[in-house]
Amino acid sequence: MSFASTTSLGCSTVQSSLRNAVLSKKSNFSLPLPAAAALAMDCDPNCTLVLCGKSPAENEAAKALKNSNALNLPESTELSIFLQSESEKPVKEDAFGVDSFMSSLSTSRFGRFLLWSPRLPSTHDVVSKNFCELPVGAVCVADVQYKGRGRSKNVWESPEGCLLFSFTLQMEDGRVVPLIQYVVSLAVTEAIKDVCDKNGLPYVDLKIKWPNDLYLNGLKVGGILCTSTYKSKQFNVSAGIGLNVDNEKPTTCLNAFLRELSVTTYKFRREDVLAAFFNKFEMLYEVFINQGFQSLEEVYYRTWLHSGQRVIVQEKREDQVVENVVTIQGLTSSGYLLAIGDDNQMCELHPDGNSFDFFKGLVRRKLD
Repeated sequence: MSFASTTSLGCSTVQSSLRNAVLSKKSNFSLPLPAAAALAMDCDPNCTLVLCGKSPAENEAAKALKNSNALNLPESTELSIFLQSESEKPVKEDAFGVDSFMSSLSTSRFGRFLLWSPRLPSTHDVVSKNFCELPVGAVCVADVQYKGRGRSKNVWESPEGCLLFSFTLQMEDGRVVPLIQYVVSLAVTEAIKDVCDKNGLPYVDLKIKWPNDLYLNGLKVGGILCTSTYKSKQFNVSAGIGLNVDNEKPTTCLNAFLRELSVTTYKFRREDVLAAFFNKFEMLYEVFINQGFQSLEEVYYRTWLHSGQRVIVQEKREDQVVENVVTIQGLTSSGYLLAIGDDNQMCELHPDGNSFDFFKGLVRRKLD
């Protein structure tokens, strides 16, 4: 189970003059000019991170992290770091609204420490590579990422308008770590419902396609990637999410769906969706850890696409591949698909790339 897209002369001139003024892996000088910091974020072809927290203590942690010069990106990508307080306003009007997000966030742990960038290779790489430097629950958000990835090393297209973020959490019980992707998926769908309810919008029927895709009107609009490492008796989990909020390509997006309804001028905003996600995820995660995923199964099954779905699966028998038709019943305790064949034999389905396939050594049992 995987649990695991031209710089002007003026811009180049500004970039050159600021190169030694911006805190980077080669400099300890802190830039005091908000306007200059904004220009650097807009012009620098390398990567910029803006750090902030919701509380004074978390802002102090952001300051300490910046001063430690400890953050890294893969492949020695040059990284410039600012505090949110060093920037008066985003360079572009459609940049992620950090202040708006923080004001809508009501969690006690998740999402309260934020790293934002206008352009990154991958938010997932930021949190996974720097996991031990970040507080648990920290989130990295990017307006655009150019090396986004999905399950099975698939490339995730990440244009402007897409909500792109990754966050950290720690878990002790390795048996339930593979199930966290389902809690994340459910939190996304529940967050969209909350935003719709709060703003009096028609129901946006976002669905979960197992194991980790999000669909709207038969088209993929989002995906989840969860990876983990084990250290000091803890599983360090990095959860990455991409959701098409205001980008109609490569498929469709939430706002395109609202426009088709022609009943409102409201537009989903990435900041609102992200805050709603963390507000919902924190509650679902507490239930998951204390009561198990079975306490969330009822609402999960109402949201996914597969109850009663009949699929063709392949089973290897010696040198032959035999096809069988099975009906999906739900999830097994390990997080795979539970299905029943036409012969009333129960089976467990495992993913093979982006399709269904039987797992080698499949164990079957009869219906009671």
